[in-house]
Amino acid sequence: MPVRSLHSFVLKWPDKETVTRAAHSWGQAQAAERPGLIRLGYFGSYARGNWGVGSDLDLVAVLDSSDRPFGERPLDWDLTPLPVPADLLVYTREEWNTVVHRGDRFAHTMTTEVVWLFSRTTPDQAVTDSSQA
Repeated sequence: MPVRSLHSFVLKWPDKETVTRAAHSWGQAQAAERPGLIRLGYFGSYARGNWGVGSDLDLVAVLDSSDRPFGERPLDWDLTPLPVPADLLVYTREEWNTVVHRGDRFAHTMTTEVVWLFSRTTPDQAVTDSSQA
């Protein structure tokens, strides 16, 4: 998280390398703990390279399936190991495939911008999109 010096009013925000290194480490831990996790990545300012002080980390996860409603799924994830605030979208495989085939701006962002931290793509868990893992 941002650190305030005791002797100044300057906020020191973690740089991109620190954030992406932490995201990769966190992603590998999530993959080890969640056998139903198919893909995990980040998008937004850190993926585009235009992050700055105050930028959050936008994450997306794709699960094989889930019994929880879409809005409740992020509650199952501990984002506190990440060095900046983070938002997480959690889709099932079926929902993800619907999102990336909608043809809207969000679908374009998800298929061109996501930097995948983890991908488990076996024939029975295939996830459709045009980006590489």
